[in-house]
Amino acid sequence: MKIATIEQFFPLPRVRLVKITTDSGISGWGETTLEGKPQSVVAAVDELAQYFVGKDPLRIEHHWQHVYRSAFFRGGNVLMTALSGIDQALWDISGKHYGVPTHALLGGAVRDRIRVYAHWGIGSLTDEGKAAARQRLDMLLKKGGYTAFKAGPGGKWRGHEPPSMIDEFVERAYLMREWVGPDVELAFDFHGKMTPALAVEVCHEIKGMRPMFVEEPIPQENVDALKQVADKVPFPIATGERLLTRWGFREVIEKQAAAYLQPDTSHAGGITELKKIANMAEVYYMHILPHCAIGPVAFSASMQVDAVVPNFLAQEQIDQGLGAGLFVDDWVVRDGHIDLPTKPGLGFDIDEKVAQVTRDEYSEELGGEYFYETDGSVADW
Repeated sequence: MKIATIEQFFPLPRVRLVKITTDSGISGWGETTLEGKPQSVVAAVDELAQYFVGKDPLRIEHHWQHVYRSAFFRGGNVLMTALSGIDQALWDISGKHYGVPTHALLGGAVRDRIRVYAHWGIGSLTDEGKAAARQRLDMLLKKGGYTAFKAGPGGKWRGHEPPSMIDEFVERAYLMREWVGPDVELAFDFHGKMTPALAVEVCHEIKGMRPMFVEEPIPQENVDALKQVADKVPFPIATGERLLTRWGFREVIEKQAAAYLQPDTSHAGGITELKKIANMAEVYYMHILPHCAIGPVAFSASMQVDAVVPNFLAQEQIDQGLGAGLFVDDWVVRDGHIDLPTKPGLGFDIDEKVAQVTRDEYSEELGGEYFYETDGSVADW
């Protein structure tokens, strides 16, 4: 069996797919969405296709090592996203070739279902804002019985902010706890927008409502600064959605600068690398909360690893991750969990007519021009 073709599609905003077809007729799908850089990854996949076409798709580890190590420059978000999507597609092909779900090839499941958390928050304390938040909460509880949610402070945060801005976020956080009660877990994503001092201050203001974790309290480049926050905060800190490969996570793990790691299967190196990162973290009693804020193929790939690593805690899930019209059957959330995937490969049947649509337009996301209104200086996204 050899790889015959590699095709790319952009069927939905924030969803870019790669399809690998073999000469035996088996096809595998992966997701190569890189927020803010769609054209860059397209070029990278086209470049990698020159190597992959004609190769045995089952030699996944060998191909991963070649792509990562044989070039003079290693890593980077563009190359790793391209490799991640291709890696997912190869695991999809392997599962279909052997007639088993991919997680069976990764050592077998250690759990019967996978816990997911949804995105929900109170974005505004106005009557309209609270009504919209209540409506979404009721929908999520009724539809999926979720037991964990994630929100964020939103907006642009400078080196420090006045009490009014901090207090407004804190009030929303405590109101969320009031609405859901003590049996539901709540997490907050700071999106790397704060300084260490401000992050610590805000975290101490919300400690009374017992967050599940705070994600990316500061930018990702300085591990010592992250550890400074983690050491001063009385609840778990999470990070990792913008870190790539085991080497990108090494320092965070060794310095124990976070309690939870959030590698993204479409950025960190695919299924192959996500499992290795989780295995490294296990030695330090760190759990993984895989990041996935893009499309359903990446979400499905993440769940294959979630099924097999003992130090898995919960899987991020946005609405379109469940299917988004691309799947014949959406993933179903019950009591905040999804049953273990059982179909061969990554576990979904894709609607190829929808998936193979290619959109010409692209709207900027997680980037573009982002400045403080007060003085025109650049703000962290």
